[in-house]
Amino acid sequence: MIVGFENRSVRLLIWLLTAVAIIVVYLPPVYLLGISFNPELQPGLPAIGDMSLKWYAELANERGLLAALRESLLIATAATVVSVVAALAASLAYLELGRLRNIWFLVVLLPMFVPGIVQGLALSVILNRWQVVPFWGTVALGHLLWTLPFAFIVILTSMVTIKKSYLLAAADLGASWRQRVVHIVLPLIVPGLVGGVIFSFLLSLNEFARSSYLVGRQNTLPLVMFGKMNSGATPTIYALSGSIFFASILAVGGFMYLSARRSRKSAGG
Repeated sequence: MIVGFENRSVRLLIWLLTAVAIIVVYLPPVYLLGISFNPELQPGLPAIGDMSLKWYAELANERGLLAALRESLLIATAATVVSVVAALAASLAYLELGRLRNIWFLVVLLPMFVPGIVQGLALSVILNRWQVVPFWGTVALGHLLWTLPFAFIVILTSMVTIKKSYLLAAADLGASWRQRVVHIVLPLIVPGLVGGVIFSFLLSLNEFARSSYLVGRQNTLPLVMFGKMNSGATPTIYALSGSIFFASILAVGGFMYLSARRSRKSAGG
């Protein structure tokens, strides 16, 4: 009885700590989403009858914010495409390596542990030496160092579903390396590829430190929002933040749904 009571107490403590962590993480963005429907009622949240889409509609008139959003979307798209392709190649190389796997894994992940301000400053110094004028491509290059390791982890994790026997059987039947990758590996890691795209895009879209060193004439969205918050936030800032938060939830939710559906199909098959 005493052991059972202790087990229940431990489980209760774990669930309590988990609930507190979730509240701490999600409460600020959820609160921001709530006040975006009526910022005038701060610090309180608007009731259902007080909610309005007024400031969401006003976003169409915020040329500075929209220009920064377009810049960030362009950068995030470029960084995502390159990082996912590079992460896929790095993951395939990991499968082919033997004793050097661990070293290769650490080499690909190393940029994740370098502070963003150090990466941004280092790239800025090098590009200035090469007389490269800062533009959206220089920012995307800095973001690539941040997004690539995460995309690599997500894609590599999805490769756990690939059994070596599948590849060996295909090789015995005469399939080339390219055919094994195209017809076996890629179909099995679709959720990992989608996850790599989502995480890379969101990480790039929200990146601040590296962007501040590498940005050109047009600031990215995080830089513009930071400047507007310091000079006095307008209600459209909350509306834009709410839109991005909601879109992020939909993207991650779509990834989780795709992964769960894929898992059910695999279990059924």
